[in-house]
Amino acid sequence: MQIDDMVLFSVDDHVIEPPDMFDRHVPARWAADAPRVVLGDDGIERWVFQGVEAGSMGLNAVVTWPKDEWGWDPTTFAEMRPGCYDVHERLRDMDRNGVFVSMNYPTFAGFSARTFLEAPDKDLALVMLQAYNDWHVDEWCGAAPERLLPIAIGPLWDPELLAAEVRRTAAKGCRAMSMPELPYLQGLPSFHDRHWDPFFTALCDEGVVLCLHIGIGYEALILAPDAPRDHLPILATQVSVLAANDLLWGPAYRRFPDLRVAYAEGGIGWIPFYLDRCDRHITNQLWSDQDFGGKLPSEVFREHSLACFVTDPTSLKLAHDIGIRNIAWECDFPHSDCLWPDAPERLHAEATAARLDDDALDLISWGNAARFFHHDPFATVPRDQANVGALRARSRDVDTAVVPRDERRRRYEAEHAAI
Repeated sequence: MQIDDMVLFSVDDHVIEPPDMFDRHVPARWAADAPRVVLGDDGIERWVFQGVEAGSMGLNAVVTWPKDEWGWDPTTFAEMRPGCYDVHERLRDMDRNGVFVSMNYPTFAGFSARTFLEAPDKDLALVMLQAYNDWHVDEWCGAAPERLLPIAIGPLWDPELLAAEVRRTAAKGCRAMSMPELPYLQGLPSFHDRHWDPFFTALCDEGVVLCLHIGIGYEALILAPDAPRDHLPILATQVSVLAANDLLWGPAYRRFPDLRVAYAEGGIGWIPFYLDRCDRHITNQLWSDQDFGGKLPSEVFREHSLACFVTDPTSLKLAHDIGIRNIAWECDFPHSDCLWPDAPERLHAEATAARLDDDALDLISWGNAARFFHHDPFATVPRDQANVGALRARSRDVDTAVVPRDERRRRYEAEHAAI
């Protein structure tokens, strides 16, 4: 397959929520209490809700910054590429990168809706969480529903409310919900607990995917106190392993055979060793009381799971051993790991080195994600208009130049001064 003929469906990108996102989605009587962006004395913009602040660090939105300016320091809208927070610019950036479909995880709300979970007034938090989902589904993804796959967040503090939000957002066309990989780290029951039964039931009834993006799970990793900050991104795979183990060896998959789980940003290299170890354990350890219904754990895992990668050149050579239908690709825009604007070239090169044929490349680049999330990318747009070549042909004017943060800020201020 030629690069221009590829179709790309990224199951893990991110939205930097714009400051006005709540304006059209919060009932008037609560408008004054909605989360808002506040400019601090230090010149940094932060979201504030019920007295709690949440900012956006530099690594969340580094696209087109010089690499020597990447870091953990906070950033502002003025320093970001507009495609981080402006949906119309996002679509143009997707075109330039040859990406046809994208699913965008939240930023200030947290992958696990932590901003709302930790708010003291839960009634108000529910109002704002639902407003968040309405904005995300109706406005952000509604700008191009064939290209932007919605993912909801839920009120974790009440399993019945959580199940209700699954059903409410599913009725709006949302087929994914982001959750903490290891909920017990947030003071909630683990996925072993029957506490989550109403939620799992709703997911299965509505055909909604449980999405576990690495984040809060880092807190499970006990690192040396003097370990460098490099440890966390490198050890991300371990978070996915812990989450997978809770679901595979707990009762969830056996009680809910239709439950589907997508793992984000942990890569795929952990899967072959993990599944080999699971199968060895269940066949060698006669004392285990686990019952997989006559199947190997690896078979059960593959029935329920989708794992994604940005770039895994070695692991991709094991794609068929991992499970060719269990792998999806991610871009991770606009985070520091993202491939922009040359994602197609990188994926094509890795697939070629792994000797994957066209059918396998199609499955990994879009087919598995489309099936798993029940999203037909060609329902309204024919394939020859959704491939890399067609998208790039209409986006040649998109600027891909590296722009320092100060210069990005200067342009932003000049543009807004002229409005």
